Amino acid sequence: MKILSKKNTTVFLMHLGMGLVAFFTLLPFFWMLSASFMPTGEASSFPPKFLPMHVTFGQYRFLFERMHLGRFFLNSLILAISVSLVSLFVNSLAGFAFAKYHFKGKRSLFTFLLSSMIIPGQVTMLPVFLLLNKLGLLNTYFGIIIPGMASIFGIFLIRQYLQGIPDSLIEAARIDGASDWRIYWRIILPLALPVLVTLTLFTFMGTWNDFLWPLIVMTNEDMYTLPVAISNLLGEHALDLELMMAGSVITILPVLIVFMLLQKYYIQGILLGGIKE
Repeated sequence: MKILSKKNTTVFLMHLGMGLVAFFTLLPFFWMLSASFMPTGEASSFPPKFLPMHVTFGQYRFLFERMHLGRFFLNSLILAISVSLVSLFVNSLAGFAFAKYHFKGKRSLFTFLLSSMIIPGQVTMLPVFLLLNKLGLLNTYFGIIIPGMASIFGIFLIRQYLQGIPDSLIEAARIDGASDWRIYWRIILPLALPVLVTLTLFTFMGTWNDFLWPLIVMTNEDMYTLPVAISNLLGEHALDLELMMAGSVITILPVLIVFMLLQKYYIQGILLGGIKE
């Protein structure tokens, strides 16, 4: 009984600790959501209120009717989906090649790619910007899509996952007359679904939340993404907390919905995509 009681106490304390961590983690998000429905000035009161006295949708109406936030939302959605799909295709092909093909210098090339991950992304922004300028792709959607076509992390993640697929399965398909493209499309992609969803989620979230690169590439305000538009909103309405919270909710909500829908595959891809040699 003592052992059972001690075990129950330990489990209770663990759940209590996790519950407290979850509570304090979610508390700012709850206040953000609540403040977005408050009338102007109510969120600035002291002591702070966690529930609106009168629920209003005025902040959201202002954002979509006066600030035309729907246009920026659509820009972010188009870019996030486009980059995710293109990146998924390119990274999966490269990961498949590194995992299942044998060619001279493969290991050295892969090691070189991994070593380049230590280079901060800000270092490469200037040469990429100059290259896009020469190509005439500044202030276009392609200026954001092309640099996101492939990522070393994505190639690494898919390569590690595909190494767990038996080579005998691919060899059997080749004996049956399947081409490399058919093997990739009919065998590799279905078996790699968890890691592909994981990579898609990473890419979608990264593109959706990206602020610096769209700010550099885009000069036409009609092509701004949602984070860039929200930053301009901060400059014009810095004291309107309720409006800022409404903009933050609109920014976070799509990513949260995508994560909730794909979390099963995301967790599975992370667990099965560990390092394999």
